[in-house]
Amino acid sequence: MSRSNETFSTLLICAVLLVGTVLGLAGTDLVLPSIPELPAQLPGSAVEAQYVLAAYVGGAALGLFLFGSLADHMRPSRLLALSLGLFAVLSLCCVLAPNIWVLVGLRFAQGAVSSGAAVLAPGVIKRLFDEHAAARVIGVVGSIESLVPALAPIAGAWLGLHFGWTASFIVTGVLAAVGATVVLARPNLLPSGEGGVHGARGGSYLSLFGNPQYLRYAVSHALVLGALLTFVFAAPVLIVNSMAGSISDFIVLQIAGVTTFIGCANGIGLVIKRLGTERLIMIGTLSALLGAVGLTGYALAGGDEPVLLIPFWLLINGGLGVRGGAGFVKALASAPGNDARASAMMILLMTIVAAGATAALAPLLEGGLIVVAVALVALLVPAVLLLVLIRPAATVAQPA
Repeated sequence: MSRSNETFSTLLICAVLLVGTVLGLAGTDLVLPSIPELPAQLPGSAVEAQYVLAAYVGGAALGLFLFGSLADHMRPSRLLALSLGLFAVLSLCCVLAPNIWVLVGLRFAQGAVSSGAAVLAPGVIKRLFDEHAAARVIGVVGSIESLVPALAPIAGAWLGLHFGWTASFIVTGVLAAVGATVVLARPNLLPSGEGGVHGARGGSYLSLFGNPQYLRYAVSHALVLGALLTFVFAAPVLIVNSMAGSISDFIVLQIAGVTTFIGCANGIGLVIKRLGTERLIMIGTLSALLGAVGLTGYALAGGDEPVLLIPFWLLINGGLGVRGGAGFVKALASAPGNDARASAMMILLMTIVAAGATAALAPLLEGGLIVVAVALVALLVPAVLLLVLIRPAATVAQPA
């Protein structure tokens, strides 16, 4: 294969994986603006309409386990085509749902098949690039994905306003069908895993819990990302009810955070070879902890200005941007031959941390910023301790 053809294939692989991952993320955010109008369009209540969102998230959690295991038995290209193809079919079936409860069932199934690209992407990227390049690519992919929660609701609202609630399902269905067609047209597009045809060597989820090196990177990553999402989920209520701010203040905070994350995630390419992945992981984690400690100090000082949250929020977002790609690559390298399960477990751990912390904080938010700030510190201190107490292995398996 010529260099130009090889470059084109690599770009095509990354593009298909990115589209698949973004579609999985947008499955919630794109539909979100149409939820309040669903009871007027389909038989059902406003409460039942909320299950349309919850069902998708629950299905996605199941899908992480499902696709992590299926990677043992199917070529990556076939698995990705299956995920995108079923996602397309179920998206279009949602358009025909006769009532909300049927839509809820379809959304659970749609969430379950949405996880294929997210599970496969980090491992495929690790096999395509060396360690430093893979960390940069995963950082770039993560920076693009970070825009989904901000842009997808806007796109969903526009589609709903002009074409009705079914438009978002039609768009995601068509895009997923195009992605599946591209993969089917090039069955050898995605490289197989280290174990040969099927991309695994008989690993298991249980083996990951017995692997201290994997846990070092995976759990610390989940704690940092989970802490960030915990703050995002709490911030609107916190700013409006406890700090006399507005949703506009929250939007400004989010724009500042996402911009910082993107800048750091893409900027690590300039320093990763000089500092090394281990230092970047530690620097990023310490930056996030410093931001949480700063929030705590600001809260203890009686601070109640939303705009003054920004410096501390930048430290947290910047920390994740610095350590995100490097940490993900190191976690996968610590579980050779088990890439799909390792990816799935990291995403699931992050989901559990964010969901659990959000649920625990919900009845305590009346306590104000100090409650959330202390919760972030409680999540991020263990993230640092994991990196300190479990030392990196002298040698870690590298991609071929």
